[in-house]
Amino acid sequence: MLYAILAYHVEAEVKSWTAAEDTSVMTGLREVHERLKGRLGPAARLGDTNKARTLRGPGQGMVIDGPFAETKEQLLGFYVIDCADEGAAIAAARDLRRVNPSAVYEIRPLKLYLPGAPFPETAGPSDV
Repeated sequence: MLYAILAYHVEAEVKSWTAAEDTSVMTGLREVHERLKGRLGPAARLGDTNKARTLRGPGQGMVIDGPFAETKEQLLGFYVIDCADEGAAIAAARDLRRVNPSAVYEIRPLKLYLPGAPFPETAGPSDV
């Protein structure tokens, strides 16, 4: 089953890290990535939220600045991971958190849509 692990953090805190602090966290995360090799799909560190744009509204919609999340933390990155079950996905998120303890990780089942491929199911009928 595929799971998305969404990485939330206080953006101002992350931006205040020295280059050495950032390198230390990223080195630890790369070690976790290596342990997840073969199960880890795309992972990304998102750009600054002040450069984010939101498209909303009827018709063609209107583009507005920022994500305007009403939370202290912002979505700063994500992982896609193939796990046997939710417990394994939570264990992977805990491994990531050990090296980045001030981050918040949200674990969600994921459906991957690829052109020309059948739509996979993440949750079975009894899970819905």
